[in-house]
Amino acid sequence: MSLLAEQVPEERLPFVVPLEARSRYVGTGYVKELAGVLGGAYTADVPDVGIVGSLDELEGPDFAPGEVHPLVRDFYEHTSRYTLDIVPEWRTWVRPGYLLYRELLAKPLGQASIPMNQREALRGMRSRIDTIEGADGVVSVRGWIRSFADTDEPIYVGIYTTYRHGERGYVSVGFPLPQASFTATLAPYARPGGGLVLTSESELEHPGHYLTFIDSETRELTAAAVHGFAEKLDVFVEDGELRATHAFSIFGLPFLVLSYRMSRKA
Repeated sequence: MSLLAEQVPEERLPFVVPLEARSRYVGTGYVKELAGVLGGAYTADVPDVGIVGSLDELEGPDFAPGEVHPLVRDFYEHTSRYTLDIVPEWRTWVRPGYLLYRELLAKPLGQASIPMNQREALRGMRSRIDTIEGADGVVSVRGWIRSFADTDEPIYVGIYTTYRHGERGYVSVGFPLPQASFTATLAPYARPGGGLVLTSESELEHPGHYLTFIDSETRELTAAAVHGFAEKLDVFVEDGELRATHAFSIFGLPFLVLSYRMSRKA
């Protein structure tokens, strides 16, 4: 990691999601607790909302929203219409370290606890989006919460945002941590066949991963860039069905691929 900024206002770092957990546990109730802090109107499990308001927010030289397949657009703009099945593929060399991380950190934290194998994945995944609306009635926070269907044990709690810089749009996903946030900022690219690729592997300035401490009193940010960590999310339509692969690597070494099948709810 390298220090990026120290005690700066959040406007200086548009690629960081400055939302932290105010306790040692994140969990599936995070957005509800956040609404109490921000003073907005909280709605749980919104039935027809997306992780982005509109794909048009991501328009840029490498991505034309008008060319996206209707199913891909519908998934991003109305994510809660879909169920997700997940197949994790871990590289053998990373499994021992991940098991230790999950037992010592992820489960006690209630954040970033990915299924270890297909047997765990068969427990099923519950996917929901909780929102917070401001006084103007506009959704200001979109929290995509994924948990195991049988116990509601957290898998991921991510805050999804979009922003524009120059002529490009970006997606930033913030994963709340105690007094901190881990942010993945991804650049959009067109995929043949009307798909969408979101990746941190880019020559652009903003895409990447950032660990940020948030001062609870001043709201100033101290951020570090996390080097070597990369991810690529590829969403596409195959044989009329919606699919996605989410690949992760560290210093060029692949260590995890998550394969998703997305289906419209009944």
